[in-house]
Amino acid sequence: MLRNDYPGQNCSAAATLELIGERWTLLIIRDVLSGARRFDQMQRSMGVARNVLAGRLDRLVEEGILERRPYSMNPPRDEYFLTEKGLDLWPVLVALISWGDKHAAPDGPPVVIVHKECGGRMNDRRICERCGKQMTVRDARGVPGPGAVAQAAA
Repeated sequence: MLRNDYPGQNCSAAATLELIGERWTLLIIRDVLSGARRFDQMQRSMGVARNVLAGRLDRLVEEGILERRPYSMNPPRDEYFLTEKGLDLWPVLVALISWGDKHAAPDGPPVVIVHKECGGRMNDRRICERCGKQMTVRDARGVPGPGAVAQAAA
């Protein structure tokens, strides 16, 4: 089994990877940002094993990145929401998406991030290409891009 810590590293990047570097963790954050907040929605979206997803969600809650809120008492079920600490990961996810769009999406971006206010596309510096506003997580939403159509057709 691979370790998920970096002993002896006095480095903020290593400390961050200890929290969010495990497989599936950033995809969980992506799903919650996209509105998939329930366990079954995330499991269906990613195809991750239920025990792995449960473990990752527990860790993200323990670390204060996600907040668990009940939505059903019978049976007991929870939804997950990003805390402010979790929302601060949005620029990290946007940077990964931008890199992937450039280097790993031959059919174009599967998701395009747009400005909620004007509908303009966000560039890789998180600026709306239509109105010029610097965007935050609360200003943005993802819509299907040309790569989503190509993937669905395959």
